Amino acid sequence: MNETLLMIPGPTRVAPRVLKAMSENIVNHRSAIFGKLLTDITQIMSEVFKTNNKSYLITGSGTAAMEAAMVNIIQPGDKILNVVSGKFGERFMQIVDSFGAESKVLDVEWGEAVNPDDIKQILDEDENIKAVTVVHNETSTGVSNPIKEIGKLMQNYDALYVVDTVSSLGGDEVDVDGFGIDICVTGSQKCLAAPPGMAAITLSDDAWKIVDQNDSLSYYLDLKKYRKGGKAEPPETPYTPAIPLIYAMHEALNVIIEEGLNQRIKRHQLAAKATRNAIKALNLELFPREEVSSTTVTAINIPEGVTDAELRGTMRNKYHVELAGGQDHLKGNVFRIGHMGNITHRELITTISGLEMTLRELGFEIEMGEGVASVADVYLPQNL
Repeated sequence: MNETLLMIPGPTRVAPRVLKAMSENIVNHRSAIFGKLLTDITQIMSEVFKTNNKSYLITGSGTAAMEAAMVNIIQPGDKILNVVSGKFGERFMQIVDSFGAESKVLDVEWGEAVNPDDIKQILDEDENIKAVTVVHNETSTGVSNPIKEIGKLMQNYDALYVVDTVSSLGGDEVDVDGFGIDICVTGSQKCLAAPPGMAAITLSDDAWKIVDQNDSLSYYLDLKKYRKGGKAEPPETPYTPAIPLIYAMHEALNVIIEEGLNQRIKRHQLAAKATRNAIKALNLELFPREEVSSTTVTAINIPEGVTDAELRGTMRNKYHVELAGGQDHLKGNVFRIGHMGNITHRELITTISGLEMTLRELGFEIEMGEGVASVADVYLPQNL
């Protein structure tokens, strides 16, 4: 049986040693053994976030961390500026709306990155905005938003700076303290290359001041309970965690430390460059402008004369490579190649060669090997 190669923007392929970690015996989640594990994993998590702040694990997807970020700082009627440049910026907006706060939306055309000056203009016009939410890497569009530049301007305002790094942390430049991020969230199944089901969050002192002033609108996601558990002896989570997933997350983070965070980011940058070069060599069109393109996922316009089902279906069923389709109004118009997590030249060569054969089979004039050669041109100088 041929195993399908996942080349989607999460979940990503999990290393055998990470999968093996889940087979360890279950321990008491109120024990010293688990407390030591929790301490270690949260310390490494803070290293990856690049922050001196403590990090906390949440059993749940990245959306759980997004919700925790908002539900602990807002009260009904509060104003939150949500940058909506894709499906996940839209999710922040929906979370804010669901808890009765007022979502002030900065709409950005899908396929474009937000202009920090537009955020500045809104903050200048309304001093009552309590927080600004930004998605660093919009997997729905293949666009990276300029979180470093936004962080610089946010230093001049009292509003909290909340950033979703679910699909960028461990694969792109994220510096929580250096970028002035007040609340940063991530998930396990993207660049961290752990199984789905775990999320992480870290908060600045300014964010904790707001959290402490609020009665949380959530029971399970009340961050004051997570902080209390983290200070306990031994440290613990407020509720029963997914212990096997925590084993896996711990091992995945160890892999990142062993590789080196900077080296890991460089590897993702090479993969992004190789993918984009291959797409252009095949005369396909990138959906976003290259200047704002993501480091972890590439969105490509589906060429005329072929359907999404034909293109991705052939890749999946014949060549055993799973690509992602478009979301919302982009469904049927774009396909996406995820190059995050444990991705090397080997997976990209397999993917691009499969894409070449698929396009040829669907009637396109494709010079076989051009895309693969473009991948090789990026990687060969690296002596990999």
